[in-house]
Amino acid sequence: MAATVSPPMDKEQLKEAFDISHFDLNAILRGLQLTLVGAHRALQNPAIFTSRHYKQAALAVAAGIVIRIAIAIPIIGIRVLLWVLSLFFRLDTVTWDDEIISGLNFVEEYVLQIPLFLMALMRYATPTLDHLFMDSLRWVDLTYVQKHREDDPDRLRAMYYPNLSQYPVRDGSTHSSSTAQAVSMFLLRFVRKGLISLAVFAASYVPYVGRFVLPAASFYTFNRAVGLGPASLIFGVGILMPRRYLVVFLQTYFASRSLVRELLEPYFARIRFSKQEKRAWFRSREGLLFGFGIGFYVLLRVPLLGVLVYGIAEASTAYLITKITDPPPPPPRSAGFAASQQVWRNKHEFLNLSFANLDALHDKPPPYEPADPMAATTSTTP
Repeated sequence: MAATVSPPMDKEQLKEAFDISHFDLNAILRGLQLTLVGAHRALQNPAIFTSRHYKQAALAVAAGIVIRIAIAIPIIGIRVLLWVLSLFFRLDTVTWDDEIISGLNFVEEYVLQIPLFLMALMRYATPTLDHLFMDSLRWVDLTYVQKHREDDPDRLRAMYYPNLSQYPVRDGSTHSSSTAQAVSMFLLRFVRKGLISLAVFAASYVPYVGRFVLPAASFYTFNRAVGLGPASLIFGVGILMPRRYLVVFLQTYFASRSLVRELLEPYFARIRFSKQEKRAWFRSREGLLFGFGIGFYVLLRVPLLGVLVYGIAEASTAYLITKITDPPPPPPRSAGFAASQQVWRNKHEFLNLSFANLDALHDKPPPYEPADPMAATTSTTP
């Protein structure tokens, strides 16, 4: 029986494979700009500088110290073991002990992303980050009204905070209101990603074929995100790049994506997306979200202050939401709203704005109609 041969790619399929419109340089630069502008707007919010938030800021710095100590414990243990061994063996003439310490630091910081994991885990221990997002969203609405008080009210967008605050809060990944289930799913995702990262990193040391493992992993990752052309280029460069730098490059990309998904949790915990809708939502905004995430990821690596920066990043995400989504309708009229947000409606207009004025675009979105006519009178949330 003759084997089935797949038909060759036509012109449109080839064009789609090399399409990077959702991950172009301009979108990434806009994301980096939103990192700075969003942080500046968040720090202008007087509600952040209340006694409650001062206390939370102090706790965040303390948590940063605890996180650094927790990360250092295994390293300290290895150092103690090596010191004990040095009492019986001469280690001053070898370098493998220093290589072990350096390797453990590298695995923790880049392969497993332990600091980012511990900071993200704080979301499930306290509602502080969710409150910070919503407080900042209220401030963004107030600032918007103030900046456009001279404009025609009929052309201004609706507010985000009043309607979004009415939605019930659920875990954005499991759609569950159970904290235990949300934490277990979060830990499961981290363990799965950690095991995959360790397996790929270990496989890169296999003789002969190991040098192709990381470039192949980068090709697979970026082919799904940015298309065949850029992924092929990254694969070629990855073969020539030293293993350590390639790991840092890959894990920085993964970490920035994970960071953005965690920062957007207050939004997705209220607006319910299916897995397919959520995947399309992220793909439509891939480049800008990468720029936004990489900006804060770099700042998060500041020792001790990383947790405090994480809080500022969460507050900045409220400003981000108002640039890449439409204002949500009231919960009783929310049927079909998530599906309508899969494509970034004003993407081209926003990306073509002057870098000096991200607020120049403030068009009013078209009237939103629920997918189900009965949704106007019946709530879609249990």
